[in-house]
Amino acid sequence: MNRYTILVYTENFIGILNRITIIFTRRGININALTASESRLDGIHKITIEVTVTPEQIEHLVKQIEKVVDVIKAYYFMDDEVVYQEIALYKIPIASLDPSLEKVIRQFNAHIIAAEKEFVVLEFTGHKEDTQALLEILKPFDLLEFSRSGRVAIAKPRFSVQEFLNNQT
Repeated sequence: MNRYTILVYTENFIGILNRITIIFTRRGININALTASESRLDGIHKITIEVTVTPEQIEHLVKQIEKVVDVIKAYYFMDDEVVYQEIALYKIPIASLDPSLEKVIRQFNAHIIAAEKEFVVLEFTGHKEDTQALLEILKPFDLLEFSRSGRVAIAKPRFSVQEFLNNQT
């Protein structure tokens, strides 16, 4: 089993996530992370999906995704073929702030993005393993809340959805 990133480009965003996730559900495949956003092209959206599957499964999944109405194109990549990050937010009570916490914040290059009367919110961007490592370190500081985004990724190999669209006309 390998970890893959699937990049899906679509025109019509309404209901597309449901139609795509059904493909995974029917095959009993867990989606590790899912992120949806605009792409650089007007009217084109990008869905980033992280899954752990076999090479045969990934090929079949991408073929099935491309059959979904409104999907323009889907690509899949191994981890070393994409540049990716996740963002994590950590809410810590003010009472837990001390010099050892400051050291952790500096070591991870995390940022305080909100400071309220009763808590601070730290932001850290990295790979899932990194955001998880910081989570484990912060738990003894009476962590109040934690939230992590899905994977945001850009493929290293040169390809262009614009070129794909131009070749279709």
